Amino acid sequence: MAEKNNEIPEISESPYDFRYEEKGFYRNKQGLTKEIVEKLSEDKHDPEWMREFRLKALETYNELKVPEWGPDISGLNMEEIVTYVRPNTQMQTKWEDVPDDIKQTFEKLGIPEAERTSLAGVGAQYDSELVYHNLQDEVAKQGVIYTDFESSLSGPYANMVKEHFMQLVKPSDHKFAALHGAVWSGGSFVYVPKGVKVEIPLQSYFRLNAKGAGQFEHTLIIVDEGADVHFIEGCSAPKYNVANLHAGCVELYVKKNAHLRYSTVENWSKNMYNLNTKRARVEEGGSIDWVSGSFGSHISYLYPESDLVGRGSHAEFTGVTFAGEGQELDTGAKMVHLAPDTTSLITSKSLSKAGGSSIYRSAIYIGPEAKGSKASVSCDGLMLDNKSRSDTIPAMEIHTDDCAVGHEAKIGRISGDAIFYLMSRGISEEEARTMIVSGFANPVSKELPLEYAVEMNNLIRLEMKGNM
Repeated sequence: MAEKNNEIPEISESPYDFRYEEKGFYRNKQGLTKEIVEKLSEDKHDPEWMREFRLKALETYNELKVPEWGPDISGLNMEEIVTYVRPNTQMQTKWEDVPDDIKQTFEKLGIPEAERTSLAGVGAQYDSELVYHNLQDEVAKQGVIYTDFESSLSGPYANMVKEHFMQLVKPSDHKFAALHGAVWSGGSFVYVPKGVKVEIPLQSYFRLNAKGAGQFEHTLIIVDEGADVHFIEGCSAPKYNVANLHAGCVELYVKKNAHLRYSTVENWSKNMYNLNTKRARVEEGGSIDWVSGSFGSHISYLYPESDLVGRGSHAEFTGVTFAGEGQELDTGAKMVHLAPDTTSLITSKSLSKAGGSSIYRSAIYIGPEAKGSKASVSCDGLMLDNKSRSDTIPAMEIHTDDCAVGHEAKIGRISGDAIFYLMSRGISEEEARTMIVSGFANPVSKELPLEYAVEMNNLIRLEMKGNM
């Protein structure tokens, strides 16, 4: 990586911008070497196959080049990133046993209240480790497994985890997938048995509190035949004037006639490089719905991929991205049609203000065997001033004539007439703009549970504060 300093300009205050001192925390050394990876594997008590996997991924990382086709990430210096920070606590299953400073962090973020009112299970990760995990008894009695990823490596599902770990996202896919394979820590494993329908969502929340550190959680979800579950992922971090890195990995397996909804509301601080990789494999008659709200981060590369491998499988992606000053958010989705009669739908909304750049990048692939398939892409960009930028970069690769593919893109600015109309009704200009932006993002917020739709609308209001 480049030798540039990891300094990031200061940013405005937000309710998510609070932090606590690292009291008794363990940090490994800065940088990325074989010794650092071996020490991490030892600290995690990895089985031998995982230790070997990490070292092989490190070799792959050193061989691959940094991507050059997206936003410039030369300001990220891996020599100054700490890849593992362990809080001074063990994972707890009772909230009252979590240390006060960590507990206060998640209470400010509303996690305990959300668990009591609307969640079937919660995992809370602080820096590199899960500090709290709980699953409702009623859901556990259905045979649902929801545990921290480290525990899954040695539990009764260890063989299943080994069989699926980094098989959808391989270390050879790109440099930061290889980085993840070498230094992953924390995350969740979920298994939903055949025919089980989980009525209320499961959630993982990731909080990166440490300065100059990376977070590399791994999420593996297997939804067995005919099963149904909704998984919610939340992310946040305080601001620092040095770079932080997020390079997590999400692998989703949706079996025959199963359904998975995977919702994400990200509010990373604006010193974060968000280089996350997410991929799903959907079998015959199965379906996956991605719902994504992306706020914060200095630079993002994020393109959830759905591999439709079974006849009649279906994927939808609905996302909104908001880029402000000093932000380049390069986001989108990939749909890969590999079987007949598969269908996909992408609906993307991007907003930019104060010189921020929102880039929509998508890929539709329809293989020769995907006859009768249908794909539709709709991406809208809204610029809130004359300094901002919005781009759409769609790609389509089609290998059969027996398919229907459509693409629609619109980029524009807020209508002065609409602002004038609302102001004539006694609404301030700032509130009028916020109302219009909230309406623009409504296709995403309406797909979220009420509590998370409220959070996303609050994030929009936060981004719009003082915007004229």
